Amino acid sequence: MSSIPRRYHITTFGCQMNKADSERMAGILENMGFQFSEDPNQADLILYNTCSIRDNAEHKVYSYLGRQAKRKLQQPNLTLIVAGCVAQQEGEALLRRVPELDMVMGPQHANRLEDLLEQVFAGNQVVATEALHIMEDITKPRRDSQVTAWVNVIYGCNERCTYCIVPSVRGIEQSRTPEAIRAEMAELGRQGYKEVTLLGQNIDAYGRDLPGTTPEGRNLHTLTDLLYFVHDVPGIERIRFATSHPRYFTERLIRACQELPKVCEHFHIPFQSGDNDILKAMARGYTHEKYRRIIEMIRRYMPDASISADAIVGFPGETEEQFENTLKLLEEMSFDMLNTAAYSPRPGTPAAVWENQLSEEVKSDRLQRLNHLVSIKAAERSQRYLGRIEEVLVEEQNTKDPTQVMGRTRGNRLTFFTGDINQLKGQLVQVKITESRAFSLSGEAISVPQPALV
Repeated sequence: MSSIPRRYHITTFGCQMNKADSERMAGILENMGFQFSEDPNQADLILYNTCSIRDNAEHKVYSYLGRQAKRKLQQPNLTLIVAGCVAQQEGEALLRRVPELDMVMGPQHANRLEDLLEQVFAGNQVVATEALHIMEDITKPRRDSQVTAWVNVIYGCNERCTYCIVPSVRGIEQSRTPEAIRAEMAELGRQGYKEVTLLGQNIDAYGRDLPGTTPEGRNLHTLTDLLYFVHDVPGIERIRFATSHPRYFTERLIRACQELPKVCEHFHIPFQSGDNDILKAMARGYTHEKYRRIIEMIRRYMPDASISADAIVGFPGETEEQFENTLKLLEEMSFDMLNTAAYSPRPGTPAAVWENQLSEEVKSDRLQRLNHLVSIKAAERSQRYLGRIEEVLVEEQNTKDPTQVMGRTRGNRLTFFTGDINQLKGQLVQVKITESRAFSLSGEAISVPQPALV
C-alpha cells in the first residue's frame, strides 16, 4: 500500500448532481488516507468529474486531460481518472484517445471508487460504465461547505428528452428510501449543517420506483411525502429541492411547501421552450399552457415565492416566431433567475442527427437576446426586496470585500452585508435590504446572533 498516492485533486464540471458525487468521492478518498490538494499539479491522484450536457464542458475536460497526460510522462505514478457523464458516454473510447488514463468511471459507480482504485493500483486500466443497481451510499462526503449540504434522493432519469444524454449516462431512476435520506440528514444536523438541498435529476419523480400504493391509488412514496417525513430532522433549519420536472409537479407538493416552515420558498422548474411544437420535438411531455398553470398555482399559494428555470435556444428547427414564444413566456412569468444555453448536439441523442440544425450565429444571437431580457426581468424581481427584512443564512466571507459576509435568503437570493464571518457563519441573520441587483442583494444586519459553534 505504500505505493498508493496520498494527495488528490477533484475538478468538477456541470450540475449539482456532479458536485454531490464529487463530495462523496472526496469522502471516500479521505477515508482511504488521501489528503486534498488545492493545486492539481501537486496531486498524485487527479479526478475529473465530467459533464456532457454542454459541448464546451466536454472540450474543457480534454484540455485539462491533455496537460495532465503530459505531466504523467514525467511522473508515471500519477493516477488519472475521468468520472461522470463524459466517462459514461465515451467509455473505452476515452482510453484510446487518452491512453495515459488509469480509470474511466460512470456516475453510477461513484460509491465504488475505493474498490475500483484497488484494481488500478494493482496495475490495471479500469473502465466501469456498465449499468448497475446503486447500493445505499454509506460513505461520508467531504462537504465543500460547513453550512449547506446536498443530499441525493433519486439517481438516474427515465425521461427521453431528444436533446439530453443524461438517461444514457446516469441510468434509470433509482430512489433512496425515506429512512436512508432522513438518516443522512440527521447526521448532517448533528454535524452542524443548517440547510439541505434534496437532489434529483427529476426530483418530483421521487418514489415512482419504490413499492406500495395508498388507498387513493397514488404512489406510497412521493416527494411530497418525503418532505413531511424529513421536515422535523433536528438541526436542519432549511430544506430545498431541485430539479423539478413540470410533468410531475403537483398542487399537493405546492401545498406541502406552503405548510412546512423549513421548506424554502424557492422552486426550480425548467421550461426549456415557450413553444409547444418545440416542446413536442424535445419530448418534454407538457405544453407551455400547463407550465404557466404550474407557475400561476405556485403564486396563488405562495405569492412571494422565488421561481427559477432553464431554457434552451436554437433547438433544431426553431423558427424566429418560436423563439419569440420563449421570450414571451419569460416576459409574462417574470422569473427570478433563468439559466440559459444555446442548443448543443450531444452524441447519442436523437436531435443531434436531425438535419434542421441552426447555425451558430443564429443560436448566439438568440442567446444574447434572451440573456438581455433575463437580466431585465431579474432586476425587476429583485426590486421587491428593497426595504424588506430577509432571513439570510450566512455561508462564507465575501472574497471581494473581507468586511462583508455572504449568504442566501429563503428565496435563494445571494445577499451581502457587513459582518464577521467567524461570528456569523452558519447563523440565520435578519437583514434589511438596502440595495438590489439582478442576481444579488445587499443589506444591513438588524440583529447579530451569538457566535455559532460550527
